[in-house]
Order: sequence, then structure tokens, then C-alpha cells
Amino acid sequence: MQGNLEVLEGLARRLDISVPVDQLETEVQSRLKRLARSVKMHGFRPGKAPLSAVARQHGAGVRQEVLGETLKTRFGEAVQTHQLKIAGYPRFEPKADQSAAAEMTFSASFEVYPEVKIEALDSGTLNRPVVELGDADVAKTLEVLQKQRRTFAAAERAAAEGDLVRFDYQGTVDGAPFEGGRGEDFAAVVGEGRLLKDFEQALIGLRAGDSKGFDLTFPADYAARELAEKTAHFEVQVKEVQAPVLPPIDAEFAKALGVEDGDVEKLKVEVKSNLEREVKRRVQAKLKEQAMELLLQKSTLDLPRSLVEMEMERLRRMTEADMQSRGVQSMKLSADMFTGQAERRVRLGLILAEIVQANKLAAQPEQVRRLIQDQAQSYEEPDQVVQWYYQSPERMQEIESLALEENVVAWAADQATVVDVATSFDELMGRA
Repeated sequence: MQGNLEVLEGLARRLDISVPVDQLETEVQSRLKRLARSVKMHGFRPGKAPLSAVARQHGAGVRQEVLGETLKTRFGEAVQTHQLKIAGYPRFEPKADQSAAAEMTFSASFEVYPEVKIEALDSGTLNRPVVELGDADVAKTLEVLQKQRRTFAAAERAAAEGDLVRFDYQGTVDGAPFEGGRGEDFAAVVGEGRLLKDFEQALIGLRAGDSKGFDLTFPADYAARELAEKTAHFEVQVKEVQAPVLPPIDAEFAKALGVEDGDVEKLKVEVKSNLEREVKRRVQAKLKEQAMELLLQKSTLDLPRSLVEMEMERLRRMTEADMQSRGVQSMKLSADMFTGQAERRVRLGLILAEIVQANKLAAQPEQVRRLIQDQAQSYEEPDQVVQWYYQSPERMQEIESLALEENVVAWAADQATVVDVATSFDELMGRA
């Protein structure tokens, strides 16, 4: 017999779960008999060990296994009886000394999903960027592609921004050398940010054979903490200045970018098509960001602590795995570092789930297919990418989640006021 549901503080609940001892022992004995037919034990042939010996060695483990399965089953029955929506996992604890009782009684502590209240969104505003792509945007993108394929040639002039400068350098702090403060035949492109800005500026105007001394103060967030905010003196000797040489936008250039017949006009059409896809993606991302903020502002709910803790742990594991994949020295992170991020993600997840269910916004197969095809267009073999997605339930689940978010954003845009804002391509890309 299952106990009454006990409502604790907030979303916490407790149920009493009873397990008849005779039923438990019957199942334990049944499993031990099955185990005895095949188990290997020292001193006995396989399957020939007496039941008493099997029970002595494996009885505790089998009993724990049966108890766990039984508790899970009876908890599920109780949840259905009380029509509960469980958040996270229950915690089972024995209620008292039950060695002589006909029933073992456990308390199951858990949380339930909260009620999500969402106010009307009609007072909210979403700003939708509107971008008119022109020939200038295509030309600017082609310039970027040219720079990515540039070469360098020796220049008999002073170094300017964009030049490749090869030089030796020696640095000191308070007259003493420091680790990393000396280099020979070091090469860097002025203006690309590989060097500190003040160091790059010091190279401008120098020719091959020139030397120069200058002071530089390291920023407060400098990677080498022992140098942060300290002033160093550098001496540089320039060995060579090379000017960038951009490839012409011609048939060879077009072929290198995947246009088989080398037609430059086809290349421009393809570049514009890629820009249009990127604009669409960025506009949707801007709308999504605003829609999520609006939903957070307009929603009220209690957060299940169990879900937040699970999300904190998931984020911790993901971050550690990402650091390892980047070659960063392995370190143990604290899940508490991700509390704020986890709370936001759980809150948004619960809000989105409520909106999807209440408004029947489930992802449709044709919508999922379109999203996959959109993703695949960025690759040389789109059909293979589409197939790659459909071969993995995990990847398909990611796309379906994107579809649900897309549906919620569209729903929020219908409820709120959407204002079209004329935006340049550079502004949309964050380069203005």
C-alpha cells in the first residue's frame, strides 16, 4: 500500500513506498537459482555451485538489484496514481528498522515540474534587422577572400599596416630579461593582432635594417600574469618587410573557390547567395535572442533544484571535454561555476516546453528536413551532410530542438510588436 503524497516546501514532494518482504525474497531466490546455473565459482564447475554458496557470494548484490527495480516500479505506479510530473530523480531512504516487518517502507523524496505562468506579450517589442545586400557587400566579401589567399613579396619601403615584418627582438623589465622576451626571425603581419597593439605600432615606419627601442606596458589581463601591468623596454632589429600581394579576381581565383568553369559572375552570384543565407541566420538569431529575453521577463515559475543541478553538472562535463579537446591542461572545474547559466537554461527550457505544449508547436518533418538542408548548403556535398544527420538520433534531436525554438520565436513574434530596423550587413555582422 502506497502512502499519501506529502507536499513539502516549494516543488518538493514525498511519497511512502512499501515493498512486501516475501515478494522481494521470492524474486531474490528466483534470480539466485538462475544465476547458479551458469555462475563460475572457485572450487566448482560452472553451474555446479550449491545455491547456498551462490547466495553467500552474490545474495547481497542480487537483493540490492531486486530492491532497486521494485522501488522504481512501485514509485512509477504511485506517480501515475497521483498524476505527478517528476523533475529529476527520486531519492529513496528507509523509514525505520524493518528487519522483522512484513513490509519494507521507504520514503521517496523528489521534485515536481512547476506551473509556468506566461503574461501576454503584446506590450513587448522585437526589433527585426532588415538588410538590403548590394554589390558593395559582395565586393567587400571578395576582398576578404582575396586576403585569405594573399602572398607576400619583399618591399623596399617602410613597413605599413598589412605588411609582413620579420625581425629580432629583446625585451627587459627593470633591466632584466624575462621569459618569452627574446626572439629571432619572428614574423608577424602588422595589424592582425598577433602582437600587442603598441608593439605593432612601433614597427610601422621601419625599413629592413632599421633598429628601434621603445617602452610598452603590458595590459592588466595579459596571459603571463607575472608581466601584467608591468612596463618593458624592447629593442627590435627589422630584417625584412614584405608587402601583401592579392590574387586577381579572375578565372583561376573563381576555380579555387569551387566554380568549376571559372566564371567570375557565377562566383559573385554564389557569394551573394551565401551572404543571403548568413543574413537570414543572423536575423533569426537576433530575433531569437530578443524573444527569449521577452519570455524570461514575462514568465513566472519556480525552478526545480534537481534540474538545475543536473544542468550544472552537464555544463561542467562539456566544458572540461572542450578544454581537453583544445589541448588545455586538464583541470577539475566546480559545477557551482555554472549555476547562473544552468538556471537560465532550465528556466528557458521549461518556458519553451509550456509554450510548445499549450500552442501545439511540435516540429514537423518537413520543417526538420528544411533546417537540415539549410545546414547542409554550407558544405561541398550537401546530400551527404543530409544523410549524416538522418543517420544519428542525437543529431536529429538537435535539429528538432532548433525547429521547436524556431516555432516559439515565430509564436512570440506574432504576439509581440515586431519593428523592422534598416541595418547594414556590417552592422548585422557586428563589424560596424
